[in-house]
Amino acid sequence: MDGMGALVHDGGVAFRVWAPHADEVHVVGDFNEWNDTATPLASEGNGNWYADVAGAQAGQEYKYLIRNGDNAFYRIDPQVRQVTNSVGNGVIYDPESFDWQGDDFTIGNHNELVIYELHIGSFAPSGDGGVGTLGDAAARLDHLEQLGINVVQIMPVAEFAGDMSWGYNPAHVFAVESAYGGPDAFKEFVRQAHARGMAVVLDVVYNHFGPSDLDLWQFDGWSEDGKGGIYFYNDWRSETPWGDTRPDYGRGEVRQFIHDNALMWLREYHLDGLRYDMTPYIRSVRADGEDLPEGWSLLHWVNSSIREQFPGKILIAEDMHRDPRITQTDDDGAAFHAQWDSSFVHPVREAVITPDDASRSMQDVVHAVTMRYNDNAFHRVVYTESHDEVANGRARVPYEIDEGDSTGWYAQKRSTVGAALALTSPGIPMIFQGQEFLEGGWFRDDVPLDWAQNEEFHGVVRLYRDLIMLRRNAAGLTKGLTGHNTEILHGDEERNTLAYHRWADGGPRDSTVVMVNLSHDSVEGLPVRMPATGLWKLRLNSDARIYSDAFGDGDAFDLDAHDEAGMGIFALASIPAYSVLIYSQD
Repeated sequence: MDGMGALVHDGGVAFRVWAPHADEVHVVGDFNEWNDTATPLASEGNGNWYADVAGAQAGQEYKYLIRNGDNAFYRIDPQVRQVTNSVGNGVIYDPESFDWQGDDFTIGNHNELVIYELHIGSFAPSGDGGVGTLGDAAARLDHLEQLGINVVQIMPVAEFAGDMSWGYNPAHVFAVESAYGGPDAFKEFVRQAHARGMAVVLDVVYNHFGPSDLDLWQFDGWSEDGKGGIYFYNDWRSETPWGDTRPDYGRGEVRQFIHDNALMWLREYHLDGLRYDMTPYIRSVRADGEDLPEGWSLLHWVNSSIREQFPGKILIAEDMHRDPRITQTDDDGAAFHAQWDSSFVHPVREAVITPDDASRSMQDVVHAVTMRYNDNAFHRVVYTESHDEVANGRARVPYEIDEGDSTGWYAQKRSTVGAALALTSPGIPMIFQGQEFLEGGWFRDDVPLDWAQNEEFHGVVRLYRDLIMLRRNAAGLTKGLTGHNTEILHGDEERNTLAYHRWADGGPRDSTVVMVNLSHDSVEGLPVRMPATGLWKLRLNSDARIYSDAFGDGDAFDLDAHDEAGMGIFALASIPAYSVLIYSQD
């Protein structure tokens, strides 16, 4: 049979494994009573070993026994789909056994997506107080549907060491974390998300593996200079910030291994896209170092294959270096659809966190709003919170705004301005789990979300929902927020005010104007240039009392825009303190 790993078929299971330096390979497991010599694999002459075992079946546990000279060791199958745990046994798994119940979901257009990033272990805690599972997370999908989310981006679920982790230490990259529920639980999560109109994107880690509980390390007994063996660089290129385990991107079998893994998630799990962790450590040895050509070519090859075989999926890079090549599809590019954008998150977080109005830079906010790559507004993902931005010495935006009162007026007002900027700027917006109900402190994998805040701050949740629905043009009134075009209409560094025009084709129910006040003082009678004359209707006022009992101190109205005798079209706007207003025409 074609393929690698345990290949289930009628009457048995075929096994194929790459171990070019092995002298002998045996497969041992429940099907042969764990007999070390009962089931040898035959060399295929290319480094691969193969055997077809009659009577073996899905659900049985197994391992490979590899002999190299006088050394013998057991290894979990590199392409195993299920394990008992990260240091346990592989489990034979039939990828075709899950009933998808007719699932044929297709992700929406990229300019209409709103992403919600979550971590399975902490998003929805289990009833017994332990680590959250995929089933627990699926039970909370109704919340995301009501919020208006149409993409769920999941932090890594590949099997990692232990039961609690962010997931960026993958031990078995083809297997779903056993503590989360394993492969069928992940497929059920995806199926249920699709049934609610939500795509699922998975975070994958190819810049390093492990470094612990890693059977790939010196897999067949060979290595050089004490390094990792056949799956890894065996020289200075192996070093990463997370361990000495960078895969050898120049070795054909390793490239195929990563290629197979990426496509597996899309094919077998019906995923709608992938988000690659820290691509600077794939395309270069150090984030600010010179290019690693085989890393660039690997990214281009894998992503081009996905674009060809799975058109419509989305590929996102965590690159953070503002390199336009990341989303280029020519031979010099990595062929991603979008990249996380440091030119948005850092200046916008700074703008809303800074306590002193006089120290706020609206010029930096303007640059954050208008930045784009390859002249495409949706080649970037924009956000104020992600798992990285709310950990590693940093905290949630409300906590950064007011550590002593992270659910108070200042925290509510300025954090929601940041969210509104993300949801109205050009780019694909993303929020992080719990952001919509003012989750405080910093992200930890062993501290679950405080879901009581979802009820306590239901008005803030509603504000996020209303912003998301406007961003998606759900009511057909704000198509401009899905468009490529942006024009700055007004910017005042002294008053900390900003207005910008978003549009697709322009005109009523398309052209959308966003006004921002990042000052403690309400602004009244502010002359703002407008795209067209006539009545501009207020679609959202983030200061409205429906969003918080602490809000509602300022006035905001529909606007009547006039041509001012050749000076241009203007309207007089009033913007409450630390607020965002959104306008469009009928």
